[in-house]
Amino acid sequence: MSITKKDPLKSNGDPSAGAPEEKVELRKKVTLLRGISIITGTIIGAGIFISPKGILKNSGSVGMSLVVWIACGILSLFGALSYAELGTSIKKSGGHYTYILEAFGPQVAFMRMWVDMIAIRPAGLAVIALAFGRYILEPIFMPCGVPEIAIKLATTIGLTAVMYLNSMSVSWTARIQIFLTFSKLLTIAIIIVPGVYLLFKGETKNFENAFEVNTIHLSGLPLAFYSGMFAYAGWFYLNFVTEEVENPERTVPLAICISMVIVMICYTMTNVAYYTVMSAEELLASDAVAVTFAEKLMGNFSVAVPVFVALSCFGSMNGCLFAISRMFFVASREGQLPEVLSMIHIRRHTPLPAVIVLYPITLLILFLGDIYSLLNFMSFLRWLFIGVAVIGLIYMRYTRPDMPRPFKVPIFIPAVFSLTCFFMVFLSLYSDPINTGIGFAISLTGIPAYYIFIHYPLLSYIQNEIQYLKCPCLGPPEKET
Repeated sequence: MSITKKDPLKSNGDPSAGAPEEKVELRKKVTLLRGISIITGTIIGAGIFISPKGILKNSGSVGMSLVVWIACGILSLFGALSYAELGTSIKKSGGHYTYILEAFGPQVAFMRMWVDMIAIRPAGLAVIALAFGRYILEPIFMPCGVPEIAIKLATTIGLTAVMYLNSMSVSWTARIQIFLTFSKLLTIAIIIVPGVYLLFKGETKNFENAFEVNTIHLSGLPLAFYSGMFAYAGWFYLNFVTEEVENPERTVPLAICISMVIVMICYTMTNVAYYTVMSAEELLASDAVAVTFAEKLMGNFSVAVPVFVALSCFGSMNGCLFAISRMFFVASREGQLPEVLSMIHIRRHTPLPAVIVLYPITLLILFLGDIYSLLNFMSFLRWLFIGVAVIGLIYMRYTRPDMPRPFKVPIFIPAVFSLTCFFMVFLSLYSDPINTGIGFAISLTGIPAYYIFIHYPLLSYIQNEIQYLKCPCLGPPEKET
């Protein structure tokens, strides 16, 4: 899965002329610590710091909300373990796209990649970037609101910085991700430690009648689980960069399991700290729970909380872009995107075109699009295709029984998780049929796109035209061997 470059300066009489000198390929630079930082740093975004009240609102009680947080963590762990098996059995980057391609063929895989490229990933990046822009400016404009134009300018700067970082160096991208992950864990520790300290001192009044039957909303529990599963989303990102992981048979399962345990403990203890300091009514009334927590407990130090939230958002953007660019890289290598996206910078060994392809789409959505409506249309499709990928694991157990499986999970784990994914999809169909229908319609545009770009010569024509635009700093596309 590599190509070589030759030194054009060698003389014709030199017997070594034209000999391969070095491979132009993505290097294996993702260690266990970097893998943990990618997963943990991407899962822990702005949500746990800003608004966990959705779960409390739909569960109806403090105790039930904590049960939902733990249950969603266990279900997410089931999905992560399923992906650990897929990642060690199919040692290719690309995540969902690659697993669906291996199990169900190019048409279904293309639809997944198409929806990701035109809507889900640009809108997701734009939303995280907007949160970064708002909270990085919050200390400057306190106590006034932050102007929208300032937010969008700061958002653009943050997004550009992430794109530049991922284009220049895999090592520095990973190092900064490690730093940002430790910053997030420090922020969570700042919340957990004083909260638990007060709990041990006897501040338990907010936990009295935590499971009061009259307040539990059984009808809202599916929506609470829906919110919780979104809070844990991100455990699959290491599978997007499998080819860059050192010793993937060991590193992928270990990084996934360690990361999920860390996140589950952090999320549960953070909520315990919130409830120790704030009543359920105060938490429901707050739009930024971590800020309210800091104001009640830390006084002037609360000014620092928005900065930590901004760093958390920057880490999520960085980890997300690092992983998703590899999916476009692999799709190009498979012939389902223009060839230029599988080119690698010959000195920096980064998939530069695959990194920057989302930049113009994300900026367009940021300034012109209705981002939140688009996310509502598309969010359920993510769980649909993740469920399809995990079903592919079960399907390949029977169709490809001889496939090497260094890490193998009991069959009930992918079965329970895939059923959970499809349950969330059907919940979306029931609760919001109009927006869900629009999302399906947008995803179905992948069918004509597949036949136009893959089955007809338009893609070949585009690739031929791109040959004239090749940058000399890019090596030829990496090909399968």
